[in-house]
Amino acid sequence: MKEGILMGYSQHQSFYLRDRWLSKAMKNIEENSSFFYEKDAFEKIGLGKNMVQSLKHWIVATKLYEEVKENNKKHHEITPLGKFIKEKDRAIKYFNSAGLLHHSLATNKEVSTTWYWFFNIYTETVFSREEVFEELTKWVQKREKRVVSENSLKRDLDCLIKIYTTGGSTSDPEEVILSPLNKLNVLEERNGTIYKKEVKMDEDNLLLVGYTLLKFCETHGASAINLDDIVHKENLLGKLFNMRRSSIVNLISEWTEHPQYPVVFTRTNNLDTLRLPDVSPEDFINYEYNRKAEKNYGN
Repeated sequence: MKEGILMGYSQHQSFYLRDRWLSKAMKNIEENSSFFYEKDAFEKIGLGKNMVQSLKHWIVATKLYEEVKENNKKHHEITPLGKFIKEKDRAIKYFNSAGLLHHSLATNKEVSTTWYWFFNIYTETVFSREEVFEELTKWVQKREKRVVSENSLKRDLDCLIKIYTTGGSTSDPEEVILSPLNKLNVLEERNGTIYKKEVKMDEDNLLLVGYTLLKFCETHGASAINLDDIVHKENLLGKLFNMRRSSIVNLISEWTEHPQYPVVFTRTNNLDTLRLPDVSPEDFINYEYNRKAEKNYGN
């Protein structure tokens, strides 16, 4: 792990991602790709200065935009995933869209490191804030060359919990706004205890299942993957979405019946293997969105 990749408090400013924020960012970047580097950006977008800095972090952490520097000037360029979200669901109304953002955060090791650790490395499913903080601190101390403050890690965890739950105090009007990732229902906090839950999916979520597996294989230059890896390996369904093996098998079985891009699922005594279709992650989610649009998206 590179030195200094934990962004923590200095990036998200303790503001979790809120409903409508990404839509606002897309609108302004569409008009001016250097929008977030303008001094008066906060006035134009109607958010506080710290919130604008937070949103600037989130658009990169969710992999919707990349920061580009040309001629000593910075601007944002939209990614293929960003184009999909912008065209199909910039308000993040739908479960699959929220799942794509979650996938980005939990696999973005260098920008949202705490998210990566929490979903890929940390294995507990019932814990307190103190317990998860202690484990994150140990992990960071082993891997970071620099000193990362306890406050930075606490703010990161607080933000992570908020982004997947209800959003905090009702005494502050900004705090009652839910995060678009709340709909995944992957975390719940009750009486000081936090529960990491299985993200429930069915055939209507093959878009998200396919994107996760196709993206992994694209990254690793592979065309096939075994079931044990899907269940246990980092950046795959078992880790990212806390999914049980039986749930994963059911989803894969649904995918074998896909009309255009089916997978081939070979089950043996020693190794269950999934051979993926020859399609990019982005082309798959576009096809799948259009295939299910009338049923799932109200078009």
